[in-house]
Amino acid sequence: MTDIALAWDPLLARADIAVANGDLVRDDGLRTAVLISLFSDALARPDDDIPDGTDDRRGWWGDTPADGETADPIGSRLWLLARAKRTEETRRRAETYARDALGWMVTDGVAAAVTVSAAWGGDRGDHLHLLVTIERRIAGRTAREEFTVQWNAEATR
Repeated sequence: MTDIALAWDPLLARADIAVANGDLVRDDGLRTAVLISLFSDALARPDDDIPDGTDDRRGWWGDTPADGETADPIGSRLWLLARAKRTEETRRRAETYARDALGWMVTDGVAAAVTVSAAWGGDRGDHLHLLVTIERRIAGRTAREEFTVQWNAEATR
């Protein structure tokens, strides 16, 4: 699978298309798929608390299934943590949201397994470090790819 590569900026909490020497950079691995899965806003569930106090559940309009079809949503609910306190509960929720967002990789056969761990870090402890490990079966062998992503909740406010 080849994609246009995305470069993640943890200080601004956003990704942009990666360019090198005036050309688009290609991603032959899963990094771009991981970034899109984690940092596209998934539709909040009806019982989720919306951080800005509105009823805007975000998400992408394309995640709404047509009549008679099932939803195949993209994105994560990490955006719901934008105003969350730096607690153990928030860290666990981040792991769950990230794991849910990457679950499609196993369902679609892209990966054999996906694991996620989260830890607080940064100078003020306001950055959430996500370690994503993806196991793939390539030519009968198991290959492991790891992605470390830093998310700054402050930058998303």
